Amino acid sequence: MPFPEILLAFAAYVAGSANMAIVLLKMVGKPDPRLFSSKNPGVVNVYRQEGPVWAGIVLVLEIGRAVAVALAARYLLDGRFVAWIGLFLVVGNRYPVFHRFRGGKGVAAYLGFTLALVPIWAIVSMPAWLITHRLTRTPFIGSFVMIGLLATGMLVQSGGSMLEALGTFATIALIVHGHGSNMRQWRSGLRSSV
Repeated sequence: MPFPEILLAFAAYVAGSANMAIVLLKMVGKPDPRLFSSKNPGVVNVYRQEGPVWAGIVLVLEIGRAVAVALAARYLLDGRFVAWIGLFLVVGNRYPVFHRFRGGKGVAAYLGFTLALVPIWAIVSMPAWLITHRLTRTPFIGSFVMIGLLATGMLVQSGGSMLEALGTFATIALIVHGHGSNMRQWRSGLRSSV
């Protein structure tokens, strides 16, 4: 990776490391979401802990940060390594340097990243998540439908670039891996629903 790509990958990791749920709830004197329910500082757990208003604020902040990273990548890299910048954003979200490497699962970060790059796919993925969740009452299954649509959009947009496809697959693999405990609980019959 040439220097601009390395610098932007590092910046994406640092940006992803500022988990909006942890930062926002701490700023307003609310408990760390990693102490409750799924112990994940993500939008769904904030919804469980603090309700829809706080979850909505966290979602908007997560998406906004990720859109900024994606726009910087698109502008500075001319389509090269862009999917990899998304991976580093998600790595920062999953393993945040500012939060003792205990972060979220990266779904909202990836949604925001793709919203800037493949907006139609991102917009379609949101009701797909809601419908899937409504049918299954299982948030992670909705997340898998969402990231599947987002990845499809990224692959279509990449125009067959193997480099971009590998970055997209690596990002999806990291997000799926982050849901390992959800999958184990679901298989054992202990569903975590909202």
